[in-house]
Amino acid sequence: MASISLKQLIEKMKLEILTPEIDMKGIRITQPDINRPALQLTGYFEHFESTRIQVVGFVEYTYLESLSDERKRQVYDELMSYNVPAIVFCRELQPDPIFIETAIAHKVPVLSTKKTTSAFMAEIIRWLNVKLAPCISVHGVLVDVYGEGVLITGESGIGKSEAALELVKRGHRLVTDDVVELRRVSDDTLVGTAPDVTKHLIELRGIGIVDIKALFGASSVKDTQTVDLVIRLEDWDKDKEYDRLGLEENYTEYLGNKVVCHNIPIRPGRNLAIICESAAVNHRQKKMGYNAAQELYTRVQNSLARKREEEEDED
Repeated sequence: MASISLKQLIEKMKLEILTPEIDMKGIRITQPDINRPALQLTGYFEHFESTRIQVVGFVEYTYLESLSDERKRQVYDELMSYNVPAIVFCRELQPDPIFIETAIAHKVPVLSTKKTTSAFMAEIIRWLNVKLAPCISVHGVLVDVYGEGVLITGESGIGKSEAALELVKRGHRLVTDDVVELRRVSDDTLVGTAPDVTKHLIELRGIGIVDIKALFGASSVKDTQTVDLVIRLEDWDKDKEYDRLGLEENYTEYLGNKVVCHNIPIRPGRNLAIICESAAVNHRQKKMGYNAAQELYTRVQNSLARKREEEEDED
């Protein structure tokens, strides 16, 4: 199961630590969702999602302020007994001394943020969804071409890295070469990133490792990119039938998400960079409602219809 450390969350969200006495080294976050413990503070603990980060907003805070000290001790003790990973107070609201005392006793970190509750919840859920998303590694090259994430795959040595280098020279941006880490952040979105070890590097057979960022500048690389299109390179087979119109989309699947896929046959003289560019622009046009293959089909149908009408008029 994917997880991140609580320290990573604190650094990313710029949270203030209100309980520095507590050792947070072993605390890890495994759930991409959060929980506002409004019902739990009233004493209802059935279906309590204790493995999530607990967020206290203005409503919960004012309710706690209305409780007697005795009731506070009861509620806090029961809430902390579930061993929640951390409790975050929004709007810089300060928990009362009893809350801090109980948190330290149960070793539950208490944190604070300046952000409003809604803004903080939206930001932390988005970030956790990316960090804790299901992840796989695939062999290929990911390039941002005109804003479209193009994942180039194929057998080792077929020319993926060379195509990526040519695309970078043509003004596009490299995300990763050789190994692509894919994360399923939603039912419709796959995000690709580079492993830290190979970030911004390309391997070219006969030359070795090339640092794209050092050679072409910071504008030639990108850290993350959604995967919009897959181009699968394969050796040319003269006996194989290749799609020449593109009326029907072919798909490949990663982590349960379908992505449009083109099988591109390779032979001497074919410029892979231009093919990838054209595929990316064509895919973008289709998303905007224009399909060149459908346009050709419509023209052919109209031409045949006109010919039939002319033949009928002659008769």
